[in-house]
Amino acid sequence: RYNGYPAFRISGDAAPGVSTGEAMAEIERIVSELPQGIGYEWTGLSYQERVASGQAAGLFGLALLVVFLLLVALYESWAIPLVVMLIVPVGALGSVLAVTAVGMPNDVYFKVGLITIIGLAAKNAILIVEFAKELWDQGHSLRDAALQAARLRLRPIVMTSLAFILG
Repeated sequence: RYNGYPAFRISGDAAPGVSTGEAMAEIERIVSELPQGIGYEWTGLSYQERVASGQAAGLFGLALLVVFLLLVALYESWAIPLVVMLIVPVGALGSVLAVTAVGMPNDVYFKVGLITIIGLAAKNAILIVEFAKELWDQGHSLRDAALQAARLRLRPIVMTSLAFILG
């Protein structure tokens, strides 16, 4: 019995290559075809996943705002953090396109990797922007400072990224 009603429990795992969200959506589609008066409820981790999925966008937006404001405080500028934050969608889009191109699943491992890639991309952007700001403060033009910073920081960024990837 569940909440005073006759019930039975169905449990399972998503097939390889299928996310839990996709599996739950398929179960909901199948259950919607059942006769009137038969219902279902998610419990346990499935219930928590359903509750949390609606909060993800808001939490992501809040996290971006907090990071942006911390960068504003660090650089004492509104423009520099904006440049650094613009790399986040580029890194995320590149990761999603690469995973989709090779046919890998959008699972928990991908999401952990995505967070890692976003962090690495932001760190690399901070290295370039910080170095360009130093050059600009020394009197270089904005264009020359950006180009020289990108050229001089390319090797350390590639080495850091390779160390990160190769583990």
